[in-house]
Amino acid sequence: MTRPLDGITVVSLEHAIAAPLCTRQLADLGARVIKVERPGGGDFARAYDQRVAGEASHFIWVNRSKESLTLDLKQPAAQAVLQELVAGADVLVQNLAPGAAARMGLGAEVLQAKHPSLIVCDISGYGEDGPYRDKKAYDLLIQSEAGFLSITGTADAPCKSGNSIADIAAGMYAYTGILAALLQRGKTGKGSHIDVSMLESLAEWMGYPMYYAYDGAPPPPRSAASHATIYPYGPFAAGDGGTVMLGLQNEREWRAFCEGVLMQAGLATDPRFDSNAKRNANREVLQALILETFAALSTAQVLERLDAAQIANARMNDMAGLWQHPQLQARERWREVESPAGAIPALLPPGRQSAFDYRMDAIPAVGEHTESILRSMGRSEADIHALRAAEAI
Repeated sequence: MTRPLDGITVVSLEHAIAAPLCTRQLADLGARVIKVERPGGGDFARAYDQRVAGEASHFIWVNRSKESLTLDLKQPAAQAVLQELVAGADVLVQNLAPGAAARMGLGAEVLQAKHPSLIVCDISGYGEDGPYRDKKAYDLLIQSEAGFLSITGTADAPCKSGNSIADIAAGMYAYTGILAALLQRGKTGKGSHIDVSMLESLAEWMGYPMYYAYDGAPPPPRSAASHATIYPYGPFAAGDGGTVMLGLQNEREWRAFCEGVLMQAGLATDPRFDSNAKRNANREVLQALILETFAALSTAQVLERLDAAQIANARMNDMAGLWQHPQLQARERWREVESPAGAIPALLPPGRQSAFDYRMDAIPAVGEHTESILRSMGRSEADIHALRAAEAI
């Protein structure tokens, strides 16, 4: 079965999350992704933890279906290999430290002068210019700079996202940017340079709170898992210790909630609660009334009432619950991929496709494909031996 990116070759100087997530998604669509790693330890994300049968959770997540090539890019012989690879590639992705790629002759302007059809995607914390260009940019720092922490958490303390949201945002925009560049190249024959920053990516995702605070207006208050301005909307405890999430969007749902869930139809017209603004202003009083009703019910009973009243709801799941989620199982979203630790379960990419199957190949060991890649480039066994003896690979 033909995939959309069959025949596309991506060379990636990548580590951590943003670039590897981008290139894994390109591999999902059929691209050949050659991941360039340091000899020995490889991508430093391989050593973040050992939670997946001895392998790192971050690495397992974002590195399937790739080939691992080890190169010591401080050595001219290794740089020559890389330059030759790039000459035959469609896309180069890199998220090295600012300026590092350019110092190795891998800046977009230089490369595209040699290879006009090449697409170069640079991923960094703050972009290739501006006063913040050279600042280190870990995910938490970008969450802070982008204002994410200012609206996330409780009134008493900010809280970072539980996953690498800034890296993920940058990886997603790099991925879609490359897809757009491939389409554009199909029309013009010319490659392009994509400059993706983590700050700009997460700032885009902050659009609602930014506009809510437009022209100096107060920003949304930190409200933990509740909605900052809509109520009731958020977590509520059931009598068996479980937590239910629910959300009301309009007055019709408010009436249904009072009648079918709280079993107190009169609350719908109570002057303290007969509009969202009033419910929000009196949320502590309303919360007490809701919790009093839910205290006599199990989590399953609360969910049953909410479903019957057609009120949006969810059980607050944990990771064990997500692994076993019945909806993911019913839609057959799980596959197995090989890895250095053996077969590992992996989720199919979001979005069923009727035209092709996603690629779900193995997660590579460090340098697993080095020799096969070099042979495919025409390097002799003597050349490979010399590179290995010099520790260039």
